[in-house]
Amino acid sequence: MNSPTPPSWSAALTPALSTPESRRLGGFLKAEEQAGKHIYPPRGTRLAALELTPLDAVKVVILGQDPYHGPGQAHGLCFSVQPGVRVPPSLVNIYKEIETDLGLPRPSHGTLTHWARQGVLLLNNALTVEEGRAGSHQNLGWEAITDAAVAAVAAGDKPCVFMLWGAHAQKKAARVPGLMNGRHLVLKAAHPSPLSAHNGFFGCRHFSQANAFLEKHGRGAIDWRVD
Repeated sequence: MNSPTPPSWSAALTPALSTPESRRLGGFLKAEEQAGKHIYPPRGTRLAALELTPLDAVKVVILGQDPYHGPGQAHGLCFSVQPGVRVPPSLVNIYKEIETDLGLPRPSHGTLTHWARQGVLLLNNALTVEEGRAGSHQNLGWEAITDAAVAAVAAGDKPCVFMLWGAHAQKKAARVPGLMNGRHLVLKAAHPSPLSAHNGFFGCRHFSQANAFLEKHGRGAIDWRVD
């Protein structure tokens, strides 16, 4: 993984990080880089979602599939891109829904660190990918680690919102014990991809629902603007 586990997540993730599968994943990533392959996001940013959003600060969980696989895009937060990179189509559709739902103008960039610092955990299922090969690091060991992160949020005593967009995110959440116990708000919709956004993502109003739930439980609304 090449990055230390953020302190707030250490206890929750240590069991998953201590397995032979996790060690094989670390060896695989090292070997791929030594072979000259470009792996995204770069070292030092692969756990950015956990670093920017401590476990006890999580208010909303948004689950992605794997990082963007183009040069300079991924920086450790699902759906987010580095400054100066063109806003990807799925994120454009997320912005459209926020505009419809909350009346906020669409941002000119796609860097979502402002959300992460407020408690929005922007977590991909796999935290690395090979350049130009979407999904190339699925089923190599990341899933157990990110499952443990989601399970730690679900097991906490603070009510949170889980936004599950598309079948992939919904299947991941289904593996988490206790998520559907009624303490948290679980919102499901189609994926914001241009291929599926019109099948139920547009009009889902997840952002206003999330803020209403958070305010009801005394946790404070998210400012969904992107600074």
